[in-house]
Amino acid sequence: MNLTWVQIIRLGLVQMALGAIVVLMTSTLNRLMVVELALPAVIPGMLVALHYGVQMSRPKWGHASDAGGQRTRWIIGGMVALGAGAMAATVGLVVLEASFTWGMVLSIAAYGLIGVGVGASGTSLLALLATTTAPHRRAAAATITWLMMIFGIAMTAGIVGTLIDPYTPLRLIEIVAAVVLIAIGVTTLAVWGIERGLKVTREPDPTPFREGLAEVWAEPKARNFTMFVFLAMTAYFMQELILEPYAGLVFGLTPGQTTSLSGAQNGGVFIGMLTVGIMATGLKIGALRNWVMAGCLGSAGALAIITLLGPLGPGAPILPAVMTLGFFNGMFAVAAIGSMMALAGEGRERREGTRMGLWGAAQAIAAGFGGLVGAAMADILRLTLTDTQAFGAVFLFEASLFIAAAVVAAKIMDRKMPSATLVPGE
Repeated sequence: MNLTWVQIIRLGLVQMALGAIVVLMTSTLNRLMVVELALPAVIPGMLVALHYGVQMSRPKWGHASDAGGQRTRWIIGGMVALGAGAMAATVGLVVLEASFTWGMVLSIAAYGLIGVGVGASGTSLLALLATTTAPHRRAAAATITWLMMIFGIAMTAGIVGTLIDPYTPLRLIEIVAAVVLIAIGVTTLAVWGIERGLKVTREPDPTPFREGLAEVWAEPKARNFTMFVFLAMTAYFMQELILEPYAGLVFGLTPGQTTSLSGAQNGGVFIGMLTVGIMATGLKIGALRNWVMAGCLGSAGALAIITLLGPLGPGAPILPAVMTLGFFNGMFAVAAIGSMMALAGEGRERREGTRMGLWGAAQAIAAGFGGLVGAAMADILRLTLTDTQAFGAVFLFEASLFIAAAVVAAKIMDRKMPSATLVPGE
């Protein structure tokens, strides 16, 4: 028995919950550290990089899923760990105001726990989707759950943006606590009983982890796609830690306004994903390779516009520019997800979890690396340049990486990969 559409949507609620918590950690807390606490951007950059670095163990979790076992407990347990880490990170931010040393100790432990939670819950969820979804529904399932995650991010950022002004530490703790409790509750209700009702035909795989990973890495398609994911995601995440500080320092936006800006960006991502799904599937326009390239090049153009708006200062139309960036980010991301789900089932059998774990690890490493490099570049350049010039230089460098990713996609992705693999119709 395979997952029904209703069950797929229920699992998508878990992705919504994941996104809702993570956006507060990588967006809102990051901005508060840089602007309100006047800390160097590299500090939250290192913390976010830590949570991504912990996720390098995703292939191990994916291999464990290939080997069999109960996944529901890992999904719920991972969400609880994520929630606990989020609360600890919030308290750590408050402690930073009084004691930098103790605040950093708590923050480091918290972001490490956040990485464990995201990796355990997210990888187990993807493994459950890949092994219990009918082959013709896999790409659609991935797209639906990803869209729901983006919706959760955008909705949370928008709501929190209106509630957090005027900012106080107590208000921040109350908001994060509410989001965490809701996320854990939704996750538990969403996955409860689903796995028991499924008949998983996959047999346990006794292959040791290292051997299984080596077999996947030996597959040219899997290896080349891993390299593409790393390059593209480095570009994708380079602005994650500096966009809100840029908006606050250069355009004078408040914490609530910059959080809402993040929500608008993710709203653009959602619209971009939905648009590609309709165009590629409903209207049969374009292959995944072409959509990936268009998304990368469009993202580069949007970053150039954001850079050019800097000299205009307060009052410049930064919101539509950021939403445009989100739109093209979404276009690129959903096409890449479709390619990933199509490739997950290729090659040696019973390695879906390991392949997705490998690509998930590449994404996590790139996200941490990209975010940290972006923040470090901004800090270094601000020593000799104005805020506008420093942030602009980073955005233009990121744009060049997107252009490079488009070139790589043109060379390695299958020209003949049908667009219908994105969200196949019934």
